[in-house]
Amino acid sequence: MAALEDFSRSAGLAECYAAVRDRTVALIDPLSAEDCCVQSMPDASPAKWHLGHTTWFFETLILERHESGFRPFDPAFRVLFNSYYNAIGEQHPRPQRGLLTRPSLSQVLDYRRNVDARMERLLDHAEVPPAWRTLTVLGLNHEQQHQELILTDIKHLLSLNPLQPAYSAIGTVVRGRPHAMEWYDFDGGTISIGHGGETFCYDNETPRHRQLLTPYQLASRLVTNGEFQDFIADGGYRDPRLWLSEGWDWIAAGGHRMPFYWRNDRPAQAEFTLGGLAALDPASPVVHVSFYESDAYARWAGARLPTEAEWENAADDQPIRGNFSESGRFHPLPATAEGLAQLYGDAWEWTQSAYGPYPGFRPAEGAVGEYNAKFMVNQYVLRGGSCATPESHMRPSYRNFFPAPACWQFTGIRLAKNRT
Repeated sequence: MAALEDFSRSAGLAECYAAVRDRTVALIDPLSAEDCCVQSMPDASPAKWHLGHTTWFFETLILERHESGFRPFDPAFRVLFNSYYNAIGEQHPRPQRGLLTRPSLSQVLDYRRNVDARMERLLDHAEVPPAWRTLTVLGLNHEQQHQELILTDIKHLLSLNPLQPAYSAIGTVVRGRPHAMEWYDFDGGTISIGHGGETFCYDNETPRHRQLLTPYQLASRLVTNGEFQDFIADGGYRDPRLWLSEGWDWIAAGGHRMPFYWRNDRPAQAEFTLGGLAALDPASPVVHVSFYESDAYARWAGARLPTEAEWENAADDQPIRGNFSESGRFHPLPATAEGLAQLYGDAWEWTQSAYGPYPGFRPAEGAVGEYNAKFMVNQYVLRGGSCATPESHMRPSYRNFFPAPACWQFTGIRLAKNRT
């Protein structure tokens, strides 16, 4: 599929809508109705809730405003599937989404089909009005985010099952030998970052603005499992000099001694994947590491994490291709390409940049202004997408964000250095 921003005009919008919506339903094909109902932790949501919430977005933010003779599919869904839009009204408590045994999965799928039919009629115009078009493209990008969350949330759920079940056989690990890590020089200077132009972006990517960068270096690829094993073997989790104070407290409170899905099964280590339990591949990128672990590893390696401006400056002229969700692997692959590799796909890359507004930032108007702005506190920016991210969702200016302890997402490490 072409980048969603290519559909910011009416031509092809209905086709793009159908493709994105069908893709979401396809992602739950390997799951049982029971899989789709359970919430494994407060930060995750049941797959059934994701299906309902993404449908709620189109019904509440588009159909309710623009459909002639609007009637909701079920008035109760306005609260059940509202995530955090206070301007729209009440929400069912997030930690209790797993208690929603009703509506059933089949009812939620009926809800999707009903809203899809109504949206298709709305989009069946020779010229889709700008307001409909803008919200529809936003809704499709929003749905692609939830496609990734379906995969990461179900991975967390299945990892807690003693049977160690696989989401799908296509998630098996592909092995290889990565290129040696090299360092690429960047001159810095006054550069521009942020989204420019008229194609789609989230409001947190704007405005495009100038930043001053000192000369720096960026590693040619992501840090591997084998390299992170060396960090562990050298006492990395036991050396307080490597850790931020909050990170050291996180280790003590949670007993963390290895990445989130690693299993210390003797004699060989393993990791839980969407293909089930697999032998740990030393050549593949380490994933599911927190900001704390990433920062500590960088210190141990004599390096640091890049800033988001450094990352975007390096990635801006690179082609957007890599190991994305379209590959069907749902697991990172070793870096086999030469040059600056893995900037896109495989793993979201932690940066040292706090998630905040760009100079001159203005949130979008209305309820959608709550989408990003109110989360600009106590989070860090990640860049580049992962093996669970749709490729058509990605662009150089895209800013993902999570709190420092988060590690159930496909988060990884790229190193940076000051250039002397």
